[in-house]
Amino acid sequence: MQVSLQALKAFEAAARRGSFKLAAEELSLTPTAVSHHISNLESRLNVNLFHRQTRQIILTESGKILAQATSDGFRKIEHALAELQTVGSTLKVTTTSSFAAMLLIPALQEFSQAYPGIAVEVTTGEAVDNHPFIIPIRYGDATTAAPGDIIRHEQFDVFGRHGMKPPCWSAEPVTLYTTAWKNTALPQAPLTAWLAANEIDSANIIVKKFDQELFGIQQAMAENALVFCSTTLTRRLLKMNLLQQFGTLPVASDLCYYVPDKPSFDSRNADTFLNWIGTVLSG
Repeated sequence: MQVSLQALKAFEAAARRGSFKLAAEELSLTPTAVSHHISNLESRLNVNLFHRQTRQIILTESGKILAQATSDGFRKIEHALAELQTVGSTLKVTTTSSFAAMLLIPALQEFSQAYPGIAVEVTTGEAVDNHPFIIPIRYGDATTAAPGDIIRHEQFDVFGRHGMKPPCWSAEPVTLYTTAWKNTALPQAPLTAWLAANEIDSANIIVKKFDQELFGIQQAMAENALVFCSTTLTRRLLKMNLLQQFGTLPVASDLCYYVPDKPSFDSRNADTFLNWIGTVLSG
């Protein structure tokens, strides 16, 4: 059965306020209009919703049933609208600690300047969030991620602190920091492929591993050492002349940054953010 939404709103307000007059004031209608809406609703339902007395209105048993239903329904709608309004003004993003610290958070100033009306909250964690209003940027296996979800295929290379002497790979032992992921299901950093591509003998390489790329990068910078890591995470540090490359060839890997079920994020702010982060990663 189709009934007027305006009639339901008039009824709900009258039932809640106990007065056609007060309902009319709340809805910016006349008391006559409220009474007319409710009379039409009663005719459609073929029941009386109010006992009309000289100075008051009292819900009938049928009216009590509908009042409970309309009150719950409009409250749920108001809650949903409030939640969507919050989503419209604040975008929540969750990602890995390394991606947040090395790339996303430093780049957010540019985003805020370009889109001052969108606030972004960033949290970190390794688990994939399943929430329609939180965008998870994850590090994973490109061979299992949906192609439409991938925002960056990953490459790896060796980096060192800016100004340090280029390593002599064959003359002396070289300490190289890299990463062994907490998630053992992830593809390993392609160090063997990199050594082969650059024709470097592994005999002189002393490999030390952290469980996050962030720590390896920081340690290499602190010690004037080398780190084998993501080319994505080092981009800002290279531009700031805090890290340098040594003319070696980067190698591709099976790792990628992706947003699980990326097409499901249909808010305008989510589209804006995902387009922006895609540009940042490809630039």
